[in-house]
Amino acid sequence: MPGAEAREQGKIVLMLKEKLQADLSAAMKARDEVRTRTLRMALTAVTNEEVAGKQARELSDDDVVKVLQRESKKRREAAEAFADAGRTEQAEAERAEGVVLDDYLPAQLSDEELAELVRATIAETGAEGPRAMGQVMKAVTPKVAGRADGKRVSGEVKRQLAG
Repeated sequence: MPGAEAREQGKIVLMLKEKLQADLSAAMKARDEVRTRTLRMALTAVTNEEVAGKQARELSDDDVVKVLQRESKKRREAAEAFADAGRTEQAEAERAEGVVLDDYLPAQLSDEELAELVRATIAETGAEGPRAMGQVMKAVTPKVAGRADGKRVSGEVKRQLAG
C-alpha cells in the first residue's frame, strides 16, 4: 500500500508506521519523555529494517509488527539483565519502554488460548511424543503469528507432547 493511508470500507485507516509517527509527534508535544524516547527508537528500528539488504523497501504493517516485537523482546531481556545486576532504575526504564511498545502489538494469547491452539495443532498433525516437536512447532507458529512468545509456545508444545 503506497502512500500514508489505506482505504478500508470508506474509512481512512493509518498504517502502523504513520500511527507511530503521529503518536511520536503527540508525545513530543505532551513532553512525555518515555513515550518519545521509545517511539523514536521504534521508528529508527523500522527505518533501519527498511534500508537493510540490497534494496530499500517500504515495510508492510506485518513487517513493522515483527520489528516492534523484536524491540519489545530486547526491552524485556534488558530489563531482566538490569534487574539481575541490581540496577533497578534501568530495569524500570526498560520495562516502561516495553509497555509503550506493547500498545502497538497484537493482544497476546492467554495460556488457555495457547494450550487450545497447541492441542488442536497436535490433533491436526497426529503428532505423538517429544520427537514430533519440530513438526508441531512448524504447524503452530503461523497460527500464533506474534501473539505469543516463541519460548511460551515451545514450552506448551513440549508439555503437551510429554503428557
